[in-house]
Amino acid sequence: MGRAGQALKQTLETYSISQNKLAVVLGIERTIVNRWFHERADPTAETVADIVKALKGIEPAAAKKFVELYLGKLVEDEDE
Repeated sequence: MGRAGQALKQTLETYSISQNKLAVVLGIERTIVNRWFHERADPTAETVADIVKALKGIEPAAAKKFVELYLGKLVEDEDE
């Protein structure tokens, strides 16, 4: 599995956001977030957008960090 799970795990840990809190805001079961967190499944592109929106509602800095971690060089290249 991939980059989304790694980015999500690092973001949630950095900003002390529980998997349950994210799941509640997204309106999904915590087990789904847990699968992403442990890289057993990848969220769809549409779900990644929903994760960003949810994180913005919880902690805007976390949303920005998730995008930076997930998109990495793609975001950096646009700034140059």
